[in-house]
Amino acid sequence: MSGNKWHKLKYNLQEATRQRKRTLLTFGGAYSNHIYAVAAAGKIFNFNTIGIIRGEEHLPLNPTLSFAKEKGMELFYLDRTSYRKKNLPEIINKLQEKFSDFYLLPEGGTNELAVKGCSEIINKINIDFDYICCPCGTGGTLAGLISGLNGNNFALGFAVLKGALFLKVNVQSLLQNSNGNSFKNWDINLDYHLGGYARVKLELMDFVNRFTSLTNIPIEPIYTGKMLFGIYDQVSKGYFKDGSCIIAIHTGGLQGLRGLFA
Repeated sequence: MSGNKWHKLKYNLQEATRQRKRTLLTFGGAYSNHIYAVAAAGKIFNFNTIGIIRGEEHLPLNPTLSFAKEKGMELFYLDRTSYRKKNLPEIINKLQEKFSDFYLLPEGGTNELAVKGCSEIINKINIDFDYICCPCGTGGTLAGLISGLNGNNFALGFAVLKGALFLKVNVQSLLQNSNGNSFKNWDINLDYHLGGYARVKLELMDFVNRFTSLTNIPIEPIYTGKMLFGIYDQVSKGYFKDGSCIIAIHTGGLQGLRGLFA
């Protein structure tokens, strides 16, 4: 449960316990950090876990899904057409018929309880700063950071998906639903997807390798790598005010490297 995943899961696990649900059901791709984290949480906190995986089963399982299964997660596959409809009542009803009573965690773990958990990241930062940045897949972590700032400083997300304008709507909705305030001290940069989700361009891998070599901090090219690539580029273009302190949130995801280079 590395990076931002513990913060997203914390209050959801408490809520599942309050509802006396002993099974967690969630969604993700075959290399999903969220699937990996939920499987780990299930093992640690004694929940049954079910992962609804996008696409068809491929054997042998990749490192992410092997880990999930090792931790006791039951894997169920949805074709990509059905997966796109995963939030519709007809799909949820079929899952309830098949798996009975469960606590539903959305894809990426993003909901109002995840926003609450991610808002607590701000309290753990003990230095003064001007900007806080994070990669954006679903917008949950960014919404939490904005909520935690409570109108102070500036939060900047870097979209890892191509055509991710919808993320701004998602974040606004999450903020309204979680605390009734949309705030104005934030934005999402849409220009550093570098080809789209899970696409790895040579210039990005060169940056990731140089960054890790220079800092001895391992990063991956799907989330944190794109954010840091964007930060460095925006610094060179003068986006940030001179003398600014920039916080970059490393959201983990290093487990995905095993599958990327397998």
